[in-house]
Amino acid sequence: MPKYVIEREIPGAGKLSAEQLKAVSQTSCGVLNKMGPEIQWVQSFVTADKIYCVYIAPNAEMIREHAKQGGFPANSINEVATVIDPTTAE
Repeated sequence: MPKYVIEREIPGAGKLSAEQLKAVSQTSCGVLNKMGPEIQWVQSFVTADKIYCVYIAPNAEMIREHAKQGGFPANSINEVATVIDPTTAE
C-alpha cells in the first residue's frame, strides 16, 4: 500500500496547545474510522506553521477526501518513493 507525506499549512501550528492538538487528532481519527481500514494515519510532525503527516492509503484522492471531511488543509500530497535512514549508508 502506498505511503504519503501530506503538508498542511496551518499558521501558528507550533503554538497549538496539547488540548487543541488532541481535538484535531480526535477529528482526524473520527473521519478515519468512518472511511474504513484502507487509510491509516502513521504520524505527524508539527512545525511553526505547518503539520507534516504520514499516511498509508491506496491513493491520494482518499487522502484529499479525509482532509475534506475533517475540515483541514492538504496543501501538498506526495507519494513516498522509498525510505532511507542511516543504515542505508552501510
